[in-house]
Amino acid sequence: MSRMPVGSTFRARVGNALVLAVLAAIAVLMARWQGGDWWVATPATARWAVAGAALFAYVGLTAGWLWWAHRRDRAVSPSDAVPHDATWIVHASQTGFAIELADLTAESLRKAGMQVQRCALEHLDGERLATIPQALFIVSTTGEGDPPDPALGFVRSVMGRPATLAHFRYAVLALGDREYQHFCAFGHQLDDWLRRHAAQPLFDLVEVDNADDGALRHWQHHLGQISGSADLPDWEAPRYATWSLAERRELNPGSLGGPAFHISLAPPAAASAQWEAGDIVEIGPRHARADVHAFLQSIGCSPDERVTWQGEHCSLADVVAASQWPSMPAHPGTVSAQSVADAAVPLPHREYSIASIPSDGALHLLVRLMTREDGAPGLGSGWLCRHAVPGDGIALRIRRNPNFHAPAPDVPMILIGNGTGLAGLRAHLRAQERVGAHRNWLLFGERQRAHDDFHGEELARWKAEGHLEHLDLVFSRDGGSHRYVQHALRAQSQRLRDWIDAGAAIYVCGSLEGMAPGVDEVLREVLGDARVEALLGMGRYRRDVY
Repeated sequence: MSRMPVGSTFRARVGNALVLAVLAAIAVLMARWQGGDWWVATPATARWAVAGAALFAYVGLTAGWLWWAHRRDRAVSPSDAVPHDATWIVHASQTGFAIELADLTAESLRKAGMQVQRCALEHLDGERLATIPQALFIVSTTGEGDPPDPALGFVRSVMGRPATLAHFRYAVLALGDREYQHFCAFGHQLDDWLRRHAAQPLFDLVEVDNADDGALRHWQHHLGQISGSADLPDWEAPRYATWSLAERRELNPGSLGGPAFHISLAPPAAASAQWEAGDIVEIGPRHARADVHAFLQSIGCSPDERVTWQGEHCSLADVVAASQWPSMPAHPGTVSAQSVADAAVPLPHREYSIASIPSDGALHLLVRLMTREDGAPGLGSGWLCRHAVPGDGIALRIRRNPNFHAPAPDVPMILIGNGTGLAGLRAHLRAQERVGAHRNWLLFGERQRAHDDFHGEELARWKAEGHLEHLDLVFSRDGGSHRYVQHALRAQSQRLRDWIDAGAAIYVCGSLEGMAPGVDEVLREVLGDARVEALLGMGRYRRDVY
């Protein structure tokens, strides 16, 4: 059934309301012309007054609803005057939660300076979709894995037909509840359809279990990446625990690439922190102490002044260290410490793959120091790799990442990664070692063997002891031609087929640009699209890429 255009729908509603108003007016006039009782049970005058008031209240409410519905339809329907480079925020909602998240997503991207168009999925057709360069889909699942009711038309009329979407970049935020068998089914159905029609994912699908705030912060993390704005505030500040920096060791002095560090973090005293290989850590970064004191001096405030921030009493220096700095006052010394705290917005979190397991006694990270265009260190990596000193408190939250958890111990693992992506793969190898699972094959790429052989001694030991059945290391800047990890995978095509035939699972961790698409291309070249899609569906091809 075709949907009536928004303008026609609104005109129809207005027409119905006008007819109702005219009928009410006729009833009033006829009542005035009737002098006596026209029925044996004619109501008293007071009751007529009450009925009239109720009628006009109904007309007023109807008019208000019409106004709201018109604004809603305008908000969720595509405008004819959309900038050609706009990012579309497309939602499919059963209860309204997807619409709420679409609003927050659109607001975040607008703050980052992006052109945004918000739209309900039911208002998209194949012709419009063919003109959109980039879209973020926020979709819920209802019933037994069904799409929301309003999206059924899109599923039938658009997803039921072939499409050419090679030009199209997209991402999917899938909302669901793990208590139901078909968790996030419609989100996966939409993602699969887009991939099959050559659309290019901006990043892997993000699942949200029952409004989990950690998964939503992961979505916000991706929004910061695609908008090029690393300072987008979190929608809701995470509840951190305070760990401490136990060790920091540079792994690649002299490398052509950026410095990479092994970071060891100790849990709070008497705390028993638990996580699984594949989980993610969220870090609450802080500015350098010297920068904080210089800023406070410039506005005429003492770092030791006590203020209230987010319901806690703390020093102004602590607030400023953990927040985005407010605008400089026109006249230094004219602002109070509390007014500075009131204007402070918490810094956005940073995410890192965990490189250890709980039995190691500490949480390990592998972090590359990033630099901004002005040469200043990045927000999160600068805090961990430069500004924090051993013993400093580190605001930290562990987030479960079930999409990258290990398979059963008897399942062989093919682990593929580059750069700091070794972190997530190392955690899996540590977990496999602990349970005595030794059918593991690691393919890892970096720049120079002499400088970037991260955890090389440990990897060599695992290979010698048989914990790593195969170890393929690729260093792109050694030798003549640049060779990357996907090239090493292609060179082992027969081994790849044999391992997949034996039931192996593929785990990829590292760069979303370059490495991950290159590996995916080789997998499809060697195994075929149908088999790769089957591996994805069975959970035997998993990725943690960024």
